[in-house]
Formats: sequence, structure tokens, C-alpha cells
Amino acid sequence: MKKLSLFLAASALSAPMAAHAQSDACGDVSITEMNWASAQVVTSVASFLMEQGYGCNVSVVQSDTVPAVTSVAENGEPDIVTELWLNSTGDAYEQLKEAGKVVEAASVLDPGGVEGWWVPTYLAEEHPEVTTIEGILENPDLVGARFYNCPEGWGCRVVSDNLARALDLEGNGIEVFNAGSGQVLASSMADAVMEEEPWFGYYWGPTVPLGKYDMTKVDLGEVKPEVHARNQNQEADNPGVSDFPAAPIVTAVTSTFQEENPAVFKLMQNMTFKTDNMSSILAWMDENNASADEAAVYYLQNYQDQWSEWLSDDARQNLASVLDQG
Repeated sequence: MKKLSLFLAASALSAPMAAHAQSDACGDVSITEMNWASAQVVTSVASFLMEQGYGCNVSVVQSDTVPAVTSVAENGEPDIVTELWLNSTGDAYEQLKEAGKVVEAASVLDPGGVEGWWVPTYLAEEHPEVTTIEGILENPDLVGARFYNCPEGWGCRVVSDNLARALDLEGNGIEVFNAGSGQVLASSMADAVMEEEPWFGYYWGPTVPLGKYDMTKVDLGEVKPEVHARNQNQEADNPGVSDFPAAPIVTAVTSTFQEENPAVFKLMQNMTFKTDNMSSILAWMDENNASADEAAVYYLQNYQDQWSEWLSDDARQNLASVLDQG
């Protein structure tokens, strides 16, 4: 780890020289860094691979979902927008695709953003019936007769409220506890897991808690897109039961960039992180008080079998020093 960290630090300092030496192959590249941890890790890994594997001169653009899409629409940049949550872009992203301004490279997280209702795995192993919502409704005491709901103002609060109504949680003896904040929700899970007590509630990934604690997703039945869409309406008078679909999270590039940098576009097409792996990386960051760049080092060190497959033969040769660290 120390050797690789030193290599990466030295490489970062030499990146402009490497980019200059191979400028014909890549040149200047701008990439977003969204203001949440998983996106920052993705950008750090991508930047390193582009600089050291493909000779790019990378500039990182601090951004967020809506500003990034707006900037591409109005200015044709940045070149690469990664960890773009499509459920937060409205119609703007699809309009850019239809207009030929952007090209979708890949799902940067697989299977995407994961949402659902969860129980601790130790509870699921002791009482398999709590792995389904039917089993929980029949045995509310096994989950502590309480459901930990999202805070007010979160999109998941509306969906979970409607699910709770459709399933009649309270009528089945399960108190709905509305968390006052994200910290309260996370702490309730942490406290329960550390004491090996029952816990049943909403959570999503990639996140620190789902990387730190072994949780089992409760089967709410099949995903019914029409029902889920209806459940997103706070005023729905006919909520139904549908599991949460995975939220698509993609990397997109401008059409100009795709045409001018086919090798790097191929890298972006290959660059997909497993959602559960990302949760584990975020948990490592939290436990070690680490930065996104340090997490990138951790990823490159521990998941070489994944990222080495993303590279072209030339890039793999350029990164041989990293691959040899093992």
C-alpha cells in the first residue's frame, strides 16, 4: 500500500509531463467531480488512469448533477460527466442525448443506486421469514415492531410513506418511526447492529453504512414501474406495493469528445464499479478518515482485477509499474 501510494504521488506530480509527451493521443480532458464521496472516488480513479495510462492532461471541474447537465447544454463542456443520477436530471439529459450533444458511455455503478428496506443479516439468518415483507407483517416482533423511515424532505420518504400505507404497517403492529435526519437514520442502524438487536428500515447505496454493516434487502415483491411512479406522488390516493428499482447512474461524454478521443471513450465505456464494492470503499474512507484520492489508491491496490480489464493494451503497458505493485 505504501509503495503504491508513493508511486501515485510521484505520478500525480509527473502527470503534466506525461500528458505533454503523449498529447497527440489524448490532450486536454475535463471531467466532473460531483460533491459526494462516491463520485469523488470515481473521478480520482478515472483521472489517474487517463493521465498515466492514456497521457491526458486532466482538469477536474467541481459540479453537481443539474449544473453539470446545464453546462454541457450551454457550453459543450466538461468533456466527461460521471456519476450522473438519471432520476435527478428530469428531461434535460434525454434531450441532450436526442440532440446528439452527449453520448452515454456506461453505467458507472452496477446495478446502480440501490434503494430498499433492509434488516441485519444476522437477523435474516436467525429468522429467514424476515427476508420478505409478508414474513415481517406476520411476525412484527422479530423486527422490533418498528420501521425506520426516511427524514422529511427526502424523496424516499414519500415512497416509503406510500408503501407503509399500502402495506398497512401500523395496522399490522409495526410503528413507523420517522427519522429526524440522515444521521439519526444511520445511527439507528449502527446502534442496532453493534448490539445485534432487531432493525428494519429504509437505506440506500452506495453508502458508508451498507459498506460497514452486513445487511439483507427485504423482498417487497416485483418492481412495478407504474406503481413505483404512483408512490412517488405525495398526494397519491391509491398507493400500491412495488419494490424500489435500481437508480441508473451513468457516465456521459460530449459527442465531440467521443469523436476526438475514441481510446479514452472506450475506457469510460469499460469503467463500471460494483455498487457494493463502492459501499465498502466508502466504509474504508470513513474508518480511516481518508480523502477521495487516498480511497482511489485503496481501490487501485485492492481491485486490480477489475480496473486492469478496463484498459487498452497501450494503457496497460503504461501502467505496468502500478500493476506490478500487486
